[in-house]
Amino acid sequence: MSENRTPPGFTREQALATAREIGRGTFLERIELEWLEVGLDRLVARIPVAGNTQPYGILHGGATAALCETVGSFGTSIHVGLDRRPVGVQLSMNHLRAVREGHVTATGVPLHVGRTIALWEMRVEDDEGRLVAVGTLTLVIRDAVPG
Repeated sequence: MSENRTPPGFTREQALATAREIGRGTFLERIELEWLEVGLDRLVARIPVAGNTQPYGILHGGATAALCETVGSFGTSIHVGLDRRPVGVQLSMNHLRAVREGHVTATGVPLHVGRTIALWEMRVEDDEGRLVAVGTLTLVIRDAVPG
């Protein structure tokens, strides 16, 4: 696998610290999202299954979707600049395997990041490396609203 390029103006450590800081006090803390890698070519984050389950004791599909949307959204942000606002407009998820324990890890790669639209693909795996879900996210890129 090729080396994951670092966003301009960031070291690897600064990129991870920025991702972690942006999520403070948000939904991302509730699902216990943990950033593992942040770069221009791929982002990797994970969530625990515990606390993110449906009543049947398996990982909730909405938690998996939130993980994927977060990876694609923040990935777009580091491409276009943190002063711009990517907004997800279409998330498509295919849930392939139930997970009852451990963590699920999403690896997101950009398929296209343009001036006004971005497309990402996320693969979600369990702790044994088995494919759990695949998602694609389309985002529109907007200028930040002053204020």
